[in-house]
Amino acid sequence: MRRDYFELDVENISWVDDDGDPSKPLVRIAFHGPSEELDRRLSDPSGTYLDASETDVAFRLQNSLDEPDATGVVSVTNRITGDFVLELNEDADDVLTFIRAAREYGHDAEVNDGRYRVEVTMDGDEVVTYEKQTFLVYDADGNLLRSHSLIPSGVEL
Repeated sequence: MRRDYFELDVENISWVDDDGDPSKPLVRIAFHGPSEELDRRLSDPSGTYLDASETDVAFRLQNSLDEPDATGVVSVTNRITGDFVLELNEDADDVLTFIRAAREYGHDAEVNDGRYRVEVTMDGDEVVTYEKQTFLVYDADGNLLRSHSLIPSGVEL
């Protein structure tokens, strides 16, 4: 599926820098493409949409974090099959700011249902919502960057 079918928007992250009240970070991914393709990728073999425990969210850098305009690919994958559900290009600074807000939200708030929320919409209608705890960051060579990733305590990878 083409990356330009997707548009990403985030909310509830500025409170970290402004010392505001913690609010769960939200990433909205709007899809503007063939609906049957997104439905197929978001569904298991029986046609039921995947739930949060069946998906993983990650960011794979395309170049070094030391570069001022570092970019990468945000992906949601099917945890069972390893297939990509969706991918889109984003600036590394924006993604790392989001992860920092999710990490702080987890420290500052009672988190029972996730450190951040992912909403996928199609033509303005909500398709799925995932409450997530983990957001993995990989360098351009595919190595996990633990210090930049959002990994709940007690989780071994």
